[in-house]
Amino acid sequence: MASSCRRPEHSLNLLTDIQTQMSERAVELLNLPEGQSCYLLDVGCGSGLSGDYLSEEGHYWVGMDISTAMLDVALDREVEGGLLLGDMGQGVPFRPGTFDGCVSISALQWLCNADKRTHSPPKRLYRFFSTLYSSLSRGSRAVFQLYPENSEQLELITTQAMKAGFSGGMVVDYPNSSKAKKFFLCLFAGVTGVLPKGLGSETSDRTVQNQVQFSGQRFRNMKGKSAKKGKDWILEKKERRRRQGRNVRPDTKYTGRQRRPHF
Repeated sequence: MASSCRRPEHSLNLLTDIQTQMSERAVELLNLPEGQSCYLLDVGCGSGLSGDYLSEEGHYWVGMDISTAMLDVALDREVEGGLLLGDMGQGVPFRPGTFDGCVSISALQWLCNADKRTHSPPKRLYRFFSTLYSSLSRGSRAVFQLYPENSEQLELITTQAMKAGFSGGMVVDYPNSSKAKKFFLCLFAGVTGVLPKGLGSETSDRTVQNQVQFSGQRFRNMKGKSAKKGKDWILEKKERRRRQGRNVRPDTKYTGRQRRPHF
């Protein structure tokens, strides 16, 4: 009787295929000049799987990662790109205008966590985005595939990106599929571009968004602050608790209204 368990190499091959597919999609969203070699930054490069695809496409790249062990694997694999050990939350240490674009696969969401007492997710995100913005040539793009835990994380990430000067939006591929659904944050440096359509949009339910676009102006007006504790956030939270069967105070005209300070 054949075993139903997969061999370890099968799982590894599956992960490699998924990484390659997401890298291919990220490069597609970069919208690089056709037939031209570009100099790209791979944030959270790990063992260099995304870099392999970049090399196959004829691009030059530098990979940045916080894990020494993963970079050692990349060295053992003899990847063609340059490698840098660094914490992206401390910024991107490159000269202004160095790169023609940036890709990142499954790394950005980690900046939302406070792994140390000194870590402030908003400050680390802003530090990363502001230094990345400087290191990109004007008119280029940065594309991040990420796994957000909730809408608050998305709001935090996009707010800090816009505060740093980016415009752009979230592209959602296959929004109706629980397995194939993927989030790509597509950012424009120095220009306001047209946000690409998410894959699967032709067959998606119209009630499910596969694009969320924003501009730098919108978020500058917010002064980089999260919408958390605002009226919409409070109403959404109350509705979520009602669905959970909890006792929630009824909505009134005073719900979410900012109170005057007491003296």
